[in-house]
Amino acid sequence: MRVPLTTRDFLDRAELVYGDRVGIVDEPNQPAPSLGEVTYREIARRGRALQAGLDALGVGEGERVAVVSHNAGRLLECLLALPSSGRVVVPVNFRLQPEEVSYIVGHSGARVLFVDPELEASLKRVEAEHRFTIGEEYEQLLRYDTEPVPWSSPDEDATATINYTSGTTARPKGVQMTHRNEWVNAVTFGMHMQVSDRDVYLHTLPMFHCNGWGLPYTTAGLGARQVVIRKIDGAEILRRVEQHGVTVMAGAPAVWNAVLDAAADWDGEVPGRDRVRIIVAGAPPPSKTIARVEAELGWEFNQIYGLTETAPLVTVNRPRAEYDDLEPEERARRLSRAGVPALGTRLRTSESGEALVQSNTVLAGYWNNPDASAEALEGGWFHTGDGGTIDDGGYLTISDRKKDVIITGGENVSSIEVEDAVFSHPAVAEVAVIGVPDEKWGEMVTALIVVAEGQQVTAEEIVAHCRGRIAGYKIPKRVEFRDELARTATGKIQKFKLREAFWPDSDRRVN
Repeated sequence: MRVPLTTRDFLDRAELVYGDRVGIVDEPNQPAPSLGEVTYREIARRGRALQAGLDALGVGEGERVAVVSHNAGRLLECLLALPSSGRVVVPVNFRLQPEEVSYIVGHSGARVLFVDPELEASLKRVEAEHRFTIGEEYEQLLRYDTEPVPWSSPDEDATATINYTSGTTARPKGVQMTHRNEWVNAVTFGMHMQVSDRDVYLHTLPMFHCNGWGLPYTTAGLGARQVVIRKIDGAEILRRVEQHGVTVMAGAPAVWNAVLDAAADWDGEVPGRDRVRIIVAGAPPPSKTIARVEAELGWEFNQIYGLTETAPLVTVNRPRAEYDDLEPEERARRLSRAGVPALGTRLRTSESGEALVQSNTVLAGYWNNPDASAEALEGGWFHTGDGGTIDDGGYLTISDRKKDVIITGGENVSSIEVEDAVFSHPAVAEVAVIGVPDEKWGEMVTALIVVAEGQQVTAEEIVAHCRGRIAGYKIPKRVEFRDELARTATGKIQKFKLREAFWPDSDRRVN
């Protein structure tokens, strides 16, 4: 017997087994009315009402629905309900500029656009056939009095989500995740992280980011309570952990650095000690950060490595029983590796040292971009663009990034896109944008500039020039001026040489 693996399985099981349990605790501090505490049965009912509303608009199977929102209960229900009906959800990074959002909506062919009320003013020029502000307009779309049209032929190979990621060009690529991709990722993730119906999950990870790493599906299917936090603040995370009994969180190293800073001023014992486990990815954290999380917070540190193109799970590094008696420094060093392949994943490195992946979580392709798809999947392996080594125990360590991407605060930034914005300033003759190590952000977007002859410009003027041209998190946080930039004999800028000054005594060129 073969039954299609679709994301609907997670919400169906949540409704059947945990229908009377509070499934979502929505963010109370948001422009739209909060959903409050909602049971899994009510989430499923709302999901069907949303599907029926889209039926009434004539938006059917395979159609794309884009959502631009901070973390919110309604974004979470879109992730759960829309693919369940055979539609495709396109979660969009809320930090992007209007032109960037317009490109994604247009490129994906989304007929419906849901916009967070806080973003409505800045995104007013972004158009779609059907456009709703999340809140009252969204609620008016829901049709509780009508049964939705069922998905005619559930297909695990159908596209469930399209997630746009920054790459090596200014135009982002749409990563097609199938239902099978999402299903395998969610179940494998839950197994490796031992998620159960006793867990309380706090959404410290942006839900638009790789569909919240697939954890909304994992936690729904296993009956865990999901607590929504809209904006990341270290002290607020500690308060939510204390208030809701949180046991699991996920996020980039910058999130945990913010929590460590807040914990220093926390009155009393840090909440969640010996109870909370965190899942870290987005950039390899320094071993110092790992040691501090375990010593100062008393939280279990887990690391994964992955990409939007892999749903994201590729490797897992959990505290093994063999680590229990190690000195804290050695334990942290071992946990700083990217990890070993997740169950069902094959991993190797190419002759050039690039990490290559085979897995049921690897993307089907890039939306409307067959050339990029063929390049990424050449030879039957997904080419990650990350350089690394694999030791005798199967542990991957990321040492460099082949693709021209900076990961800052867990977000991918195309250095070429930032270079384009900086170079558009008339005083800039040459520019190279690189990531340099930073305790808070993992990597700091840094612009190295050669000023045009006869021109003058300050770092502050460069930053001001970039505002409005690119998203805030992409704007250089550090600007340095140089007489020249290192180049090859053919004139190509040698970024590895430019990075060397910022990465002393280190084999890694990522942080």
